[in-house]
Amino acid sequence: MAKIEPSIKSALTQYAIAHRGIFSYSQLVQYQNRFHLSRSELEAALLEVAAEFATPPISQFYVGAIAWDDKSQQAFLGANLEFSHQALSLVVHAEQAAINNAWLNGATEISKMTINAAPCGFCRQFMNELSTAKELEILLPTGKTSLCDLLPTSFGPDDLGNSEKLFSQVQHLAANETSPASISAALYQHYLHAYCPYTHNQSAVEIKLDTGECFYGRYAENAAYNPSLSPLQSALSQLAMSGKVLSEVNVVGITLLEKQGCANQLQVSLAVLKAYNAEHLLTHIEIE
Repeated sequence: MAKIEPSIKSALTQYAIAHRGIFSYSQLVQYQNRFHLSRSELEAALLEVAAEFATPPISQFYVGAIAWDDKSQQAFLGANLEFSHQALSLVVHAEQAAINNAWLNGATEISKMTINAAPCGFCRQFMNELSTAKELEILLPTGKTSLCDLLPTSFGPDDLGNSEKLFSQVQHLAANETSPASISAALYQHYLHAYCPYTHNQSAVEIKLDTGECFYGRYAENAAYNPSLSPLQSALSQLAMSGKVLSEVNVVGITLLEKQGCANQLQVSLAVLKAYNAEHLLTHIEIE
């Protein structure tokens, strides 16, 4: 893909930082008209901008992805996130980041994905958990394909008797449930909307900065287990999409909320935070 002009990249990047990598379709049309871009040129520009948010200290490989939701008329950027001196299995892939960005911020489905490199098997499996997996289009620099073509004879939720899919799930407790006094209402809502059909461990994370800004993440499980996205990885990906890095901001505290009797996220959270020498910031709470 040809490099985009610096003025275009700067405008798109500034908007992405201010809006955590979320663009409405109407906003994209405005940029398309303003800079006289074709649809393919606009998508190439967005991919280049998305990759700017990558943090790849291990691979030095910058990947950007876009998750499109035609129903809510929004596009969600994502980028890969790696953790120094930690297991490679903790990496957040760009496709995961884009889907996570959409999931946390009001998308109703993933209609298609645009990626600047062919998705690895891990990401194909992660996308196979989506409610739209069977119809999902994937747009690559080499052309259009589908998840079904990239992942034939797949293993997914149906194989484990799970009729619930990522993006189609409902919250796990009654809507009138109120959060415990020690937990913010926003964190509790993310906890209620965690996707955990295999372990049933509702879990979510809140990262609170001294500016008052908060970043949230919630657990997204996968039928193949390994591609599951932990709540802390989910939240750190959101932090990255705002142009911030945990080691470069002042964090008031990080709260991990889990379901009592099912909790399984503490150790992976501590491992990720160790990459930032930030284990001391974590408060772990289990509730019934």
